[in-house]
Amino acid sequence: MKTITYRTQGTCSRFIEVTGENGVVVDVKFFGGCDGNLQGISKLVKGMKYGEVISRLKGISCNGKPTSCPDLLCHAIGQLMSEEE
Repeated sequence: MKTITYRTQGTCSRFIEVTGENGVVVDVKFFGGCDGNLQGISKLVKGMKYGEVISRLKGISCNGKPTSCPDLLCHAIGQLMSEEE
């Protein structure tokens, strides 16, 4: 099991902590941001394969910004994937 902390930029959340194992999301915690929405996203992605999360959430924007918390979660998972290799 591996946990990484990803510092966000361009969103209300400050950073994301992602734990994964064997290509599956075990836990996600957002620090800062829209608490209820981010708790919901965290619960929904638990148990999902990395690729599935990325295919569903990558590229989502927020209020006209080029990124969002779900999009940055994909970046965090990408970092986790590279560190697991």
